[in-house]
Amino acid sequence: MGSEYKAAIYRERGQVDVVKLQFPVCGEQDVVVRNLMAGVCGTDIAAYKYGDPRPVWKNSEFGHEVVSEVIQKGDMVQGLELGDLVFPNLGYGIRDKRRMSNVGAFSEYLLLPQCELGHSVLKIDSEIPLKTAVLLEPFIVGARGVVGLNPDATKTAIVFGAGIIGMSAALMLKWYGCGQVMVVDISDFRLSNARSFGLLTCNPNNENLFEVAIDNFGEGKAFSGTACGADLYVDALSLTVALDNFTQLAKREAELAIIGVHQQPVPIDLKQLCYNNWHIHGCGKLPYEVIYTDVLDLMKSGRFDLSKLVTHEYRIDQICDALVMGRNADEAQKVCISYL
Repeated sequence: MGSEYKAAIYRERGQVDVVKLQFPVCGEQDVVVRNLMAGVCGTDIAAYKYGDPRPVWKNSEFGHEVVSEVIQKGDMVQGLELGDLVFPNLGYGIRDKRRMSNVGAFSEYLLLPQCELGHSVLKIDSEIPLKTAVLLEPFIVGARGVVGLNPDATKTAIVFGAGIIGMSAALMLKWYGCGQVMVVDISDFRLSNARSFGLLTCNPNNENLFEVAIDNFGEGKAFSGTACGADLYVDALSLTVALDNFTQLAKREAELAIIGVHQQPVPIDLKQLCYNNWHIHGCGKLPYEVIYTDVLDLMKSGRFDLSKLVTHEYRIDQICDALVMGRNADEAQKVCISYL
C-alpha cells in the first residue's frame, strides 16, 4: 500500500483512463478492500464500444464483478477479519445505488463505508479458487433468473446464449436438478466449453435447431402443432432471435426467463402466448445476499471446474485490451483483470 492507487475511469466511447487516486481513509464503521480479480461484464463492454454510459457513468470508477480481500477494518465492523475474501455487493457495498455497475472493480482498492456483512459485503469461502470466486456475480445473475422457473429433476431446459450469463444459467439449471440442458449459440468456441461441462449444444448456423431440439427433448404439443418437449427456456442472448426461437420451439405451459437485457422492444406472438399459456419471467426477484449461497454451494462442491471459464487475464493498465477481447466470442469466455 502507498498513498495512491490505480483506478480505471470510464470517459466515453473508446476511452478509459487509468489514473492514480488518493488511498482511502478507513473509518470506524468502514472496511478497505484490495481487489484481487475482477470480471469484465457485458455492461462494461457495451459502454466502451457504443458510448452509452448508462449504467456506467462518465468520469467514474467502474466494474462490479470482483473478489476482494479485507485489508483494513474499523473497530465497529462485525463479522469480518483482515484477510477475509468478500464480494462488495454492488451499489450496497459503496452505499450508492446509482453506481450498481460502477462499484470500482477496476480499481486496486475500494472503501466500503458503513460495512454490513450479509448486506453490503458477502463473504466468500477461502477454499474457493480465485478464478472461480470471481464468477460469483454473473453466476448470481444466472441463479436469480432460473430459480423462479422452479427447475428440478422432472424438467429439461434450453438456454439461448453461451456467454458467461448463459453458461451460468445452464450450469445452475443442472445444479438445481435438470437432467438435460441445451445451450444454443453460434460460437463454436463457447459451445465447445459448454460441452466440456456435460451440456447439450446446438449451433443454428449449421444445424436445424428444431430438429436438434426434438431429437434431444422429444415432442410436445402446442397450439400450432408439434413443439419441442423441453419445459424451461432462458434468454441470455439479448437478441430478437432468442424470442423467435422460443416461439418456434415452446410447447404448451413452457416457461421462459429473460436474463439478457434487451435495449429495444422485441416482437412476440401474443396469440401463441395466449393459447399455449406460456409463462414469461423477468430476471428474478431474490436479493443477491439470499441467492448467493446457492452459488457458493455449487462452487464449493467441485462438481464443475468453473475456473476454466476464465480464458483471459489482463493487468489494470491493459483495461482497454480487456474490454475489446471481451467481445470476441471466438476466443473469449470470461475476461478478467488480475491485481496479483
